[in-house]
Amino acid sequence: MRRKDFPYYFLMVTTVIGMVLLPFAIVKRSFKDWIIVYLVTFIGNFFSDRYLVTKGYLKYPKKLFPKYKIHLPFDFIQYPLMLLYYNQWTLNSKPVGIFLKLFPFVITQTIIETIASKKTNLIKWKKGWSWYHSLISLMLKMLICRAIIAVIRIINNRKISVR
Repeated sequence: MRRKDFPYYFLMVTTVIGMVLLPFAIVKRSFKDWIIVYLVTFIGNFFSDRYLVTKGYLKYPKKLFPKYKIHLPFDFIQYPLMLLYYNQWTLNSKPVGIFLKLFPFVITQTIIETIASKKTNLIKWKKGWSWYHSLISLMLKMLICRAIIAVIRIINNRKISVR
């Protein structure tokens, strides 16, 4: 494998892994909840990524789908998968636990993004965007999605299949 081909192989492998893991994250006893989590994440990430790319803060020079400006595998598979596992892990957690359990996810993702930004041509940060912007935006998106799901569960009178 040539060094310049590594980003494409990396994208393909992580996308395939995400596609394989996604059904296992959704098909659980609380199927409806996990579909809602996936859709909320999918939609929210699509619009936030599109906004940041349009405004010039992020650019994805190498993508699996060059026709699109955003990073489709991350927006539609990888990030929603990460958020599904986060929501499942924090299902019965108190607010402090929900906040503390964020860190393994966002720190890992921020490290991966930082390496991708500095060592590959997968992502370019522009207009002052840096690792801490990614960290804060990931935390906010995950907490907002978690809050949306909590509100939906309250509206459903806490009818959760998993207890």
